[in-house]
Amino acid sequence: MDVRGELSEFLKSRRARLRPEDVGLPRYQGQRRVPGLRREELALYAGVSVAHYTRLEQGKTDNVSPTVLDAIAGALRLDEDERLYLHRLAHPPQTPERQSPVRLRPGLQRLLDSMTHHPVFVLGHHTDIVAWNRPAAALVDLASAPPEQRTWSHQVFCNQEFRQMLGDGWPDFSRAHVSYLRVLLARSPGDSALAAHVEAMRDTSADFQRLWGEQSVALWSSRDYAFTHPVVGRLELSGETVLLPGDADLSEMELLVAEPGSPSETALHHLISVTDRKASAELH
Repeated sequence: MDVRGELSEFLKSRRARLRPEDVGLPRYQGQRRVPGLRREELALYAGVSVAHYTRLEQGKTDNVSPTVLDAIAGALRLDEDERLYLHRLAHPPQTPERQSPVRLRPGLQRLLDSMTHHPVFVLGHHTDIVAWNRPAAALVDLASAPPEQRTWSHQVFCNQEFRQMLGDGWPDFSRAHVSYLRVLLARSPGDSALAAHVEAMRDTSADFQRLWGEQSVALWSSRDYAFTHPVVGRLELSGETVLLPGDADLSEMELLVAEPGSPSETALHHLISVTDRKASAELH
């Protein structure tokens, strides 16, 4: 990951979305050469020197303090996710070495297998889906995908069946996914596998490349799914993440649940039952 380049593009994009009148400066009546605030205007509003801000926007972070970063974040009106992203780009954390291929601990595998009524996915560090249970297999066919394409990125941007299941919700869902990938990159800027994943997706999907250019940043610990499944129709599920801090090669489990007693719960149970019967018939 080119941290300096990412920092530069991020600051430019956030500066471009502000107008002089947004920060109490007189509205400029003529034609401006750049969208949004000029560097000089942003530096003045943040209370830092123009030279200092210019160096930061060029990706030069030597001796930049957290206080200065917070002042610039405030001037740019960054939300909390964006502010943390700025700090991580300016002061990248160390990236630990990770094992490949990733293997689940026996205890974690038993826990996964014991969850028979809800789809559960175990994720690595670049949206790779390392393992899943039977209900998850009923929802999304991951087994038939090549191992290198078993990622949420590939499901969202390359799997047309998954995209069709999301329907009108795909634009928001895909944007949220790319925004989350930016958070992951800022957390682990030295992770070559993660950087390679992002570059591969940019080359593979024009939609991914377009959304990546928006510089959107957002962390999520839960999200809602609204599927139209070809077997059971409408499924409204809530996704909750459980972090796995004790597993260096894994990031989290994502559990998808339906509201108790809802039509979605009935449909999900029916889907799992149909899939189990089909798998049993194929074995015999």
